[in-house]
Amino acid sequence: MTPKETDSAASGRLRSRTLYSSLSAAVLLALVVGTATAQRNKATTQRLPVLYDPAKLSAAALQKREKLLAPKLAGRANVASATRRPWIDANGWRITRNPAGKFYYEAPAGKAALALAEAFAYNADAVVKIDEADVAQAELMLVFLRTLPPAPWPGVADIGVIDDGSLELGEVLNLLVRRNLLFRLVKTPAPELRLNIQLGSKEFPRAAAADPNEFALRIRRQLTDEQRSLRLYGTELVICRLQSAGQHARVHLLNYSGRELEGVRVRLRGVFNSSSAYAFGVQKVTLEDFALDATGTEFTLDQLGAYTVVDLSAVK
Repeated sequence: MTPKETDSAASGRLRSRTLYSSLSAAVLLALVVGTATAQRNKATTQRLPVLYDPAKLSAAALQKREKLLAPKLAGRANVASATRRPWIDANGWRITRNPAGKFYYEAPAGKAALALAEAFAYNADAVVKIDEADVAQAELMLVFLRTLPPAPWPGVADIGVIDDGSLELGEVLNLLVRRNLLFRLVKTPAPELRLNIQLGSKEFPRAAAADPNEFALRIRRQLTDEQRSLRLYGTELVICRLQSAGQHARVHLLNYSGRELEGVRVRLRGVFNSSSAYAFGVQKVTLEDFALDATGTEFTLDQLGAYTVVDLSAVK
């Protein structure tokens, strides 16, 4: 079956797959190491976002940081009607484009927890200015983030993008993040990645980026779904980031819908037979229909709050 662009048509087939418990330890290790292309094999130091405190940081100093959007499901009806897709205000592409940048959020009521989670998931140096009504939720999220096990692993990418600094490419990067198409910014084509993109080349003319939605779809088709390190089924309102190193992986799931979601299925390239899930705002999260096949791992999250982290390992 050829999956629809939302992947939802394949969910019934995916849930019926059988757990292949007979895979040997050697095959497990080969698949895990060989399928996820990490952004350089070096450990990363996890940053923790902080709440804005005028006693510690002046308003002038805050304004010197790059302002990010309040993360949310946005009401851009003109865009949604043209693309038949919801519009999400998300900042992963901005942080990825400037990993050493200093950022800040002005989060309106109800958005502080998601802003903190987004900054953490992308390892941003971020200050979050919140509404007084969100103090309790923000503190709970910070406690949740502090208690997560360390995962000093690089991000995974399938696509290399040569960044020319243009506004057109920025919108393409935004769509790649929203479509869960994992990319790394590179100076020259990276042969270890499955696809490399240079805007203005014969293969990817600049004029094609005038419609970023169509351009992102073209990239997806050229990469092919079978070659993607991560796929999501059942929603277009969740953005993922994937980290991996050898036998270990971490999936960050950011839910921009503003409500709890159910039955979100995840597929990863690489075979992982041990997992732990951590969910903010959900009493208990269960990985249902956990299944392995020759090239990948799949599971369904029965509930998905604002932020969920799933850690996976290949255990011999």
